[in-house]
Parts: sequence; structure tokens; C-alpha cells
Amino acid sequence: MALVYLFCLIIFLHSKSHHAQAIKPTAEVATDQKESLQIFIVHVNRPAGTTLAESADNKAFYQSFLPITIASSEEGDRLLYAYNHVFTGFAARLTPKEVSNMAKKDGFVRAYPERIFHIQTTETPRFLGLQQELGFWNQSNFGRGVIIGVLDSGIAPGHPSFNDEGMPPPPSKWKGKCEFNGSECNNKLIGARSFDLAAKTKNGIAGSPADEDGHGTHTSSTAAGSFVQNADALGNAKGTAVGMAPQAHLAMYKVCPLEHCAGSDILAGLDAAIHDGVDVISISLGGEPGTPMYEDTIAIGSYAAMQKGIFVSCAAGNFGPSNSTLSNEAPWYLTVGASTLDRKLSVSAKLGNGEELEGESLSRNFGPTVAWSIFDAASINGQPTSKFCGKGALNGTDLKGKIVLCERGGGVSRVSKGMEVKSAGGAAMILVNGEADGFDTIADAHALPATHVSFDSAQKIRAYLNSTSTPIASLLFKGTVAGNKSSAPIVASFSSRGPTLEAVGILKPDIIGPGVNILAAWPFPLDKSTNTKSTFNVESGTSMSCPHLSGIAALLKSSHPTWSPAVIKSAMMTSADLLNREGKQIVDQNLQRADFFATGAGQVNPTRANDPGLVYDIQSDDYIPYLCGLGYTNDQVGIIANKPVNCSQQKTQSSGQLNYPSFSVTLGGPPQTFSRTVTNIGEANSSYIVTILHPTGVDVIVEPSNLTFAEVGQKATYTVTFTRVANSNVASGFAEGFIKWVSDKRVVRSPISVMFK
Repeated sequence: MALVYLFCLIIFLHSKSHHAQAIKPTAEVATDQKESLQIFIVHVNRPAGTTLAESADNKAFYQSFLPITIASSEEGDRLLYAYNHVFTGFAARLTPKEVSNMAKKDGFVRAYPERIFHIQTTETPRFLGLQQELGFWNQSNFGRGVIIGVLDSGIAPGHPSFNDEGMPPPPSKWKGKCEFNGSECNNKLIGARSFDLAAKTKNGIAGSPADEDGHGTHTSSTAAGSFVQNADALGNAKGTAVGMAPQAHLAMYKVCPLEHCAGSDILAGLDAAIHDGVDVISISLGGEPGTPMYEDTIAIGSYAAMQKGIFVSCAAGNFGPSNSTLSNEAPWYLTVGASTLDRKLSVSAKLGNGEELEGESLSRNFGPTVAWSIFDAASINGQPTSKFCGKGALNGTDLKGKIVLCERGGGVSRVSKGMEVKSAGGAAMILVNGEADGFDTIADAHALPATHVSFDSAQKIRAYLNSTSTPIASLLFKGTVAGNKSSAPIVASFSSRGPTLEAVGILKPDIIGPGVNILAAWPFPLDKSTNTKSTFNVESGTSMSCPHLSGIAALLKSSHPTWSPAVIKSAMMTSADLLNREGKQIVDQNLQRADFFATGAGQVNPTRANDPGLVYDIQSDDYIPYLCGLGYTNDQVGIIANKPVNCSQQKTQSSGQLNYPSFSVTLGGPPQTFSRTVTNIGEANSSYIVTILHPTGVDVIVEPSNLTFAEVGQKATYTVTFTRVANSNVASGFAEGFIKWVSDKRVVRSPISVMFK
């Protein structure tokens, strides 16, 4: 299946006074007006001395910004959402001229067209060191009592992964609701709502929280699915499927009724999730890299969630391996990249010369091994893009009885390539990587016999094609091979990379987690069978790694109810692994050392995150000086903070001064000095000594070099000075290192990324 990157942040809209007010749209009267209407997100300030009320008065206040001819007529229904929690403002269908007139009214701050966001286990608990009968997983009660809100494409309520056997009722703080009929919600799936007014306006489609895509069901069960024995996908990856926090409660906020996710619907979902009382929000959605944070609905809505103590986990994006391709950059949520497991769903391609090339596929064994004639789609004359096997690219080509070579990429999903080959009469497919994707392979459920091989294998296949006039190949279906990738985890080629474009001074992604060939719940059978409800699929993307971290956050929240979102994030980052199963540095898709723009702090280690020793905490108002330091205006910072801000009265700080668990430094002139404050959450009477791995060409001085704590909860501040070494020759323009605070029991590590100007 296509690499999923469900990138939409959205939470439930509430039509009552507790939530964002929903007003159903009506048809516009004038045709020319209808054609010019757009959905705008509008930020306003309330009159001095008033507060953001959760009542119908809030809707009336927002309607006062609409043109009188609209607000006093049926056209008043052009107000789609009145937001109560994410910020002071609303979403409405307006013409640019109407927005221009609105800007003249007192209290108006900013309006912009809504952006469209996009959609981006049996093995992972073991791989991450979680054991059912002992250790951190058991001690955390598997996330019991924690509520995870998932913003996605919906959910399949009757799936065994959402069985509530042995689960208690939700906590008394829960205020959400279930929009499914009957008793489809339970003590596992405690809430399910759909926010689709913007999508309905554009496409005439509205519906229940049911999942018609599969993405939301998959991510939800990855985060908090119950134990399901004998799970598999087309006979592959057999075992017991389970989410990271199997005793946590789930709430689905369907914000992507279609492949695209509207920003106004996303904000409505976030508004409801904050009101409902979730503890963790999982967002496997995102928009364009480099979007200003004051126009990014995920950044704005998640800031409001963070203010309420809600931990937010976001997918990094599937636009790698190029640098600066991240979608979710803001420092107040966790940005998660994707890595591999030590499991392979093996289907090899055997060439006529006897050479056998390893590959992967979710395809079942379609029957006895057959040798097909090889056809390279790149050989079609006059069509340079034919190699990608896009729609119509193979028309007019005789492919009967042939295995077709198709190249990954070109804006065509991997599964669609196989469907095109089958439609054109082909018998099978070998999906080959281009150079950028290296050794990265993915198992998909293809429509015909298929395998996905590396760029190195692609070169070998093409060399063989040039060596004979009768090239043939067969596929060898070997099934699931567990524990064979001792070099795991490997950073996936598709996982988006830093450095950040907008959140300057912040090293992103923050962390990586399993996101390749992940088995999880699916709403419908892959083989069209109707004999079972226990249906699963294997999917890949940062959409899959994100809910792993969301579930781990729930485990930590269950073990440590008082930990703030920043403390949970710090605990994960400072305890992450930089080494793979072989004890060597984690590598990328080219089997070269992965840099921090790919890994962030490293691969999540749940057990060590439960006992980090020292943490870097950040209060919500601490982000305001950082945002002012980026050069944002008062209004732009106020949009994010949801309150008036005067940057001239802030102690504006450099971008590297935020109390973050990592360092992102730009050197080109004088030395840079930053301070950090750590809090001892280990034992009393403990001490830590600093160890430094200096980035090439950089001198790093930490003062003081040791930290001593008499009490639990005690804070200590240290400074770090970065100086470029004279005459140092750093060819790449970047250098990396880290700072480690080491005690008798723990290592607290912060990565350092340096860019030279």
C-alpha cells in the first residue's frame, strides 16, 4: 500500500456549548459569489476585560465580524466553526473582499485561507524491549487510566483490537461522546466523533467516525490496541498483535473523511479533544514544510493542548531522504521519524543467471514458482517517466506473461504501480529503488506477485538485462523472517529530515521509532474474505512511528501522572539509543551513519525513558520569548499563545536558548553560549559529571562540569559555550557531537548539531 503519511491534525467538533460551535452550511444564493467563496480561519481578540466563554454568546461574538448582510440572513450559516479552546476565532466561508472589509473591525487580528493537510503490532513491543510479565511495560499497568486521542481517518469499532475485556470505565474527567450507533463504543474505545464540515462543503460528503480508509484504525491500534492472538496479514507477520499501551483508553476524532484533511476541521477536532479531557494526542498528519507556525493549524492547536498538560506526538513526514523536509517543526510537540524493525517479509527475485536478490512484499504466494520474461518499463521509447509505471504509461505495450521492472517514486504510489502493471496485462512486478532510496525496502499488499528490491539490486538486474537477449526472473516467497536484520533500527529513506526551516534553533525530528512494515488493525480484509473481523494490514510511514511514541507517552503518563508534556519528551530524548542491535551507530538507507537530522536524539528506549534521572522542563510561557526571538510580530505570537503578547516587554532570547533537550547551533562569528536547567527526578544526594563528544571543528565548554543534587525536584543550571576552532576544515558544513551527564546509575545525553556559516 502506498506509503502513508496521514498529515492532518484534527479533533472533534462539538455542536454544543462545550465545544467548537458547528453550524451546518447552506447553499450560496449567487453563482458568482459561490465561486469566489473560500474557507478562511479568522483570529480575533475579545474586548478587554472579557474571557473566552463556552456558550452561544461566543458564536454571536464571532458572527459580529461577518458582513451584516450575511450575519442577518441564512447566509449566516457560512460560519462553520466557532472555536473555544484552541484559540479565539472561527472558520467561515468568505470572499477575499469580505475578509478585507472584516479586517477594518476592532478586534480583528488575522485571517488566512485554510490549508489542506494530508494523510501520511506483533513485533514492535519485543523489539523495543517491552515484556508482558515484567519490567516497565508491566509496571506502567500498560497505560491504564490514560486517554489517547487520535486525529485521523476514523476507526473500525468492532475490531478485536478495540475489545475492552478487563478494562475499567474511563476516568471521571472524561467529557467526550460517541457518535456511533448502539453500543459500538466501550471501555477501550470511549469516544468517536467526526468533524467534516469543511470537507462536506467542498465535496458534499459527511459521515460517521467509521474508517473508510484504514489509516485511523491502524494508527489507533498501534498506540493502544488490545492483545489479539493469531494476527497476520495475508499469512505474514504472524503473532499476537498489541499496541504500545494496551490498557489505555482511545478516543477517535475523525478529521480526514477523504484523503485530504481541512485545516478548519482539524482545529475543530483539537478543540473538542482539549475539552474532552484526553491526556495524549496522536497526530499522523501534516502540511507543507516550512509553514509559519502562526499559520500552521497543528502548531496552533497543539500549543493550546500543551497549555492544558496534554502531550502531543506528530509524524515528521514522508518526504525524505532530502534535508529540510519536515512538516511538523514546532518545539512544543514531539516530532517522530521512522525506522525499521529486525523483521523481513521476504520475497526474493531470482534471475535467469542464478543470482538471487533479496526483497520484500506482503503479497501471498500466488502459486508455483514461474519464470517470466523481464520487461523494463524504463525502456519504453519517448516516455522518460514510463519507468515509474504511472497511469497509462504501459498502454500499448505487450506485457502478457512478463515480470515488469518499475521504479519507485515519480508521484505514483507503490501499490498503484502494481495495479497498472496488472491492468496492462503483466504477470508480476519487481519494484526497484532509485539511487536516493538505497537499500530501503517496504512490504506492500500488491495486486499481483511482486517484490521490492534495493537500488543495488536494481543495478544488478539491469546489468543482467544487458547481458542476454532472453532475460527471465522468478519470485521466491520466503515469508516472515524475524530477527534477521541485526543492523536494525535503520532510518527509513522516506522519513523526513531536518534541519528545520521555521523553528530555527530546534533540532528535529526529536526521535525515531518503528515505522516500517508495521502490522496493526485494518477495517476490512485484504483478501476480500468475510469470514473474520480479525483483519490486519502491514503499513509503513511516519504515520506508523508516531502512534508508537504516543503509546509510549501514555505508559510514561500512567507511571508518572505529574510529568508535564516537556518532561515526558525530555525523558524519551535523553535516554534514546544511538546504537543498533550490533552495537554500532544507527545507519540510514545507504547503510551510512545516520546524522541527527535523520535520527534526532535517537531510537526510543521505553524502559530507560521511565527513569531518566534528569529532565529539561519547559512551561508554556517559556515559548513566548523564543517565538519573539524568531522575529514574529506581537500578533503572530499572540495567535499561537492565544493571548495578547508584547515582544518588547519580553526578555527576547536567541533561538538556541530554549530549555530544550538538544542543541542546534549556527557558528560563523563569535562563540555562542546557551544555558540549560535540569531537574533531578532520580534520587536525592546524587551527582553527575559531564562528558563531551566535541563536534568536528568545534570547541565545547560546559560550566560547571559537575552537578550535585541534595533533593529530588532540585534544579541546576549549566552553560554551554560553542566556539569554532580556527582553521578547522569541515567539508559538509555540519558537525555533530553530544553532551552527556553521567552518574553512577544513569546517562543523560543531549545531541549537538552545528551548522557553519
